[in-house]
Amino acid sequence: MASHARPETTGTGEPKITLHWLEVSRAHRILFLFEELGVPYQLKTYKRTKERLAPPELKNIHPLGKSPVVTIETSGSTTPVVLAESAAIVEYFCDYYGKSTTLVPTRYQEGKDGKIGGETESWLRYRMFMHYAEGSLMPLMLLSLIVGSIRNAPVPFFIKPITNSVAGKVESSFLQRNMKNHYDFLESQLATSPDAGDYLCGKDATAADIMLSFPLEAGQSRSGFTQSQYPRVWAYIERLHERDAYKRAVAKIVEIEGDFKTTL
Repeated sequence: MASHARPETTGTGEPKITLHWLEVSRAHRILFLFEELGVPYQLKTYKRTKERLAPPELKNIHPLGKSPVVTIETSGSTTPVVLAESAAIVEYFCDYYGKSTTLVPTRYQEGKDGKIGGETESWLRYRMFMHYAEGSLMPLMLLSLIVGSIRNAPVPFFIKPITNSVAGKVESSFLQRNMKNHYDFLESQLATSPDAGDYLCGKDATAADIMLSFPLEAGQSRSGFTQSQYPRVWAYIERLHERDAYKRAVAKIVEIEGDFKTTL
């Protein structure tokens, strides 16, 4: 069910931006982003149901009933703008608040403005990773959650070998090999970051790094891998967690909810 709304300071005439934040969800990336960008916002938090699903109240905000959802109320308009889908929300607010930040890399190499193939390596990585987070990596984390649910399902003892067998086959035939492929890829991308940077797109954290924070947090408990196997990936997650904006985002949730966790 819904928890408290926490208002942030907004200037006269500014739009009223509300982030509808659900515990252990992609919504925390948007809170992280808002803190990085300095977006003036209100925060409304929601608890998951006993079935670990989003509460029905979110359907009053958006028909899909998912989080993150952002609503924007502007003077002179009776109907708020409603934004859904993490990458779309991130790109929307970077368009308005990110121009004076490093969250979006410089697009073109010097003298190649507007030319196909003239983009910087940092920008090409940024554009790819913005959508890689949800398009390639997050589905594996969700499948891992489903497999774990099958393995831990409360079934009669004589059915347990069957559910364990199904879960094991999915893990061995598909999940493990694909997880390894992606973690090998991410480890190599971090090793070859432009300008020997600490982030995936270079020396500066970008909105794409924020997008990757949630699936990689899930992967720390669901991938089956360890820090010793992928030291760069683990160090990268820690760098994101050490950012002041991330710490502020966590602190706001702790203040409202009493605690904060990254996985179910």
